[in-house]
Amino acid sequence: VIGANRGIGLEMTRLYAARGDNVVAVCRNTSPELEQIGVEVRTSIDVGYDACQAPLQYALKDRKIDNLVHNAGMLTRETLDDLDFSRIRKQFEVNTLGPLRVVTALLDNLHEGSKVAIVSSRVGSLGDNGHGGNYGYRMSKTAVNMAGVNLSIDLKPRGIAVFLLHPGFVQTELTGGAGDVLPDAAARGLVAQIDRLGLDETGTFWHASGEQLPW
Repeated sequence: VIGANRGIGLEMTRLYAARGDNVVAVCRNTSPELEQIGVEVRTSIDVGYDACQAPLQYALKDRKIDNLVHNAGMLTRETLDDLDFSRIRKQFEVNTLGPLRVVTALLDNLHEGSKVAIVSSRVGSLGDNGHGGNYGYRMSKTAVNMAGVNLSIDLKPRGIAVFLLHPGFVQTELTGGAGDVLPDAAARGLVAQIDRLGLDETGTFWHASGEQLPW
């Protein structure tokens, strides 16, 4: 689980550990809540930089990954009157290139039957944008959706499935506590979708509730 120290990633880590899965939790900085779960924690890995790849490869070595969950992300809320391009660029580094860095770094750990789940957002949907705003976040999530579809095409011959998942409007630090879904409920929905989806659904975009979303 990439981005496992808080919010949705923390709750997904908790769920996977509780059902007996062997979990590797990856984050920049750990948290007391993550440490209490008792899983393997790998820190000082920032997916916003190319340098994250070597420590990821070292951490996993030759271990096989059944489910690779990429949850790390950032949101800085640009408007048309506040287009801070440095903030927008950073969101692309984390939200778009971050998952691509992680997947390519760990390609040798994936196998036939593996699943890659990228936590995206429906605010990246071109067909479901009725509000505007959030320029960097929206664009970076639209771009990661394309990255995910590309990966699904390239990895399907290897039997590896890739999904883009929307967790809902979740009350986390990223959203400033706003939202109508608690992190544990979002995590349960995401885990259920990852369990349900297979190679036949690779390259598709889903809500944690099970609804397929428009691009």
